Amino acid sequence: MKKIFCALLFVTVILSACSMPVASPQPPPTATTQAPSTPRPEDCGYQWAQKDLPELSKSFQGSLQALQSEAQARAYAFGENCMLADGSVGGFSAMETDFNVTLTVTDLTNESDLGGWVVKVMQVIQSIPKDQLEGPQPGRVMIIFQSGSDQKIVNFYINQYQALPPGLSNSEIFQKLQIPP
Repeated sequence: MKKIFCALLFVTVILSACSMPVASPQPPPTATTQAPSTPRPEDCGYQWAQKDLPELSKSFQGSLQALQSEAQARAYAFGENCMLADGSVGGFSAMETDFNVTLTVTDLTNESDLGGWVVKVMQVIQSIPKDQLEGPQPGRVMIIFQSGSDQKIVNFYINQYQALPPGLSNSEIFQKLQIPP
């Protein structure tokens, strides 16, 4: 019985192999058979990412250095990379443009001065033409105030700043932006 079973198994494997289709060689890609330039969303695994915006960063920093020569500033797009199955990046989708600023101040406890700097930074950001900003939603602003080796950070969303009631003092603006939205 064992010999018959082995013989039938052997014949089945041979016949199956004979009936399998053979892949025909594919022609090399030509100008008319190029792969699509942007991947389909269903082909992507998404991963948080940032994209440098060197031209915007340069003009943003220049505007802030006109107010304080030591100012450092950077603008970048925050969004998602499309990660393809092979681990490569298939594209970037911006959600917002974010801004990081470092300013030198003499007194980290003077909330009026710190709030005044927030207002000045926001005036610069709000003067940027919309076509230079990436993403559909308002971005985030992080300002690092430095005094010697000490620092204080304020981190807020642009629409959080825009939603502040009119008539606040600089110190009230600073205090309100310390509270999470």
